[in-house]
Amino acid sequence: MRIIFMGTPDFAVASLKALIDAGEEVVAVVTGPDKPAGRGQKLHESAVKKFAVSQNIPVLQPVKLRDPEFLAELKSFNADLQVVVAFRMLPELVWNMPEKGTINVHASLLPNYRGAAPINHAIINGEKKSGVTTFLLQHEIDTGNILFSTEVEILDNDNAGDLHDKLMLAGAELLIRTVNAINKNDIHPIPQDSIDTENLKHAPKIFKEDCLINWENDSVKIYNLIRGLSPYPTAFTHIDGKVLKIYESEIIIEKHDLKPGSYISDGKNELKFATKDGFLKLLEIQIEGKKRMSVSDFLRGYRLEGTTN
Repeated sequence: MRIIFMGTPDFAVASLKALIDAGEEVVAVVTGPDKPAGRGQKLHESAVKKFAVSQNIPVLQPVKLRDPEFLAELKSFNADLQVVVAFRMLPELVWNMPEKGTINVHASLLPNYRGAAPINHAIINGEKKSGVTTFLLQHEIDTGNILFSTEVEILDNDNAGDLHDKLMLAGAELLIRTVNAINKNDIHPIPQDSIDTENLKHAPKIFKEDCLINWENDSVKIYNLIRGLSPYPTAFTHIDGKVLKIYESEIIIEKHDLKPGSYISDGKNELKFATKDGFLKLLEIQIEGKKRMSVSDFLRGYRLEGTTN
């Protein structure tokens, strides 16, 4: 089949590479426009574009997916199938173009965790498993008929970065299985509304206010929030009037009479924040204006004032 691949971040590169390694004919790649980044605001190419260029695959970077010029160029590749991995929402003019339609690789076990941040929300909610699903695109986002899915275990200390890497590899494998089945005309799409959809968990985009820790919560809930937002966009609190990002922590269940959100420290190796039912011992942090570091390194170079807000 002639395949057009659509994606932007590192997560999508593994799937694109898997298609090429499997000998599939990827005739073009669609990715986001180059964006200015860093202090010099130099134009930054997406991970998918960099890889596609290294493989001598034509790259399309439309600003608007309904642009007539882009649609004409897309159609000129005469693709049999389009594959979408970590890209933006497509208009019907695009996803309905190929004869065999457009398939998507989504980082959850659909119909649960539809949305922009399935990896983060699975860990924030304390799930023990996640997975990847391939499905056929249709009008409503992440609601198309399911083709295949595979489960991935979430360990108690996995953070969003760990799960991202697991699902990235699992997604690439599942994509090849799906494309092979389509090649053989051996697919049996399952409508998502035929599955129990009454108590679905969702994965909306995460905003800065979602990352602020509420120390009134119990330790497990805060611990899951921290690892669910690590390494990005990162849970944060305030200490001595400054923003403190927390990348890694440890639960200590212990009775105390401290106000949730207050902290105690030995000034050398330990920094603990009080929760409703114990403490969160911080292990890896970043205070505003400084780099990410261990708590022991932080305490060696920072004098705590003893205030939170």
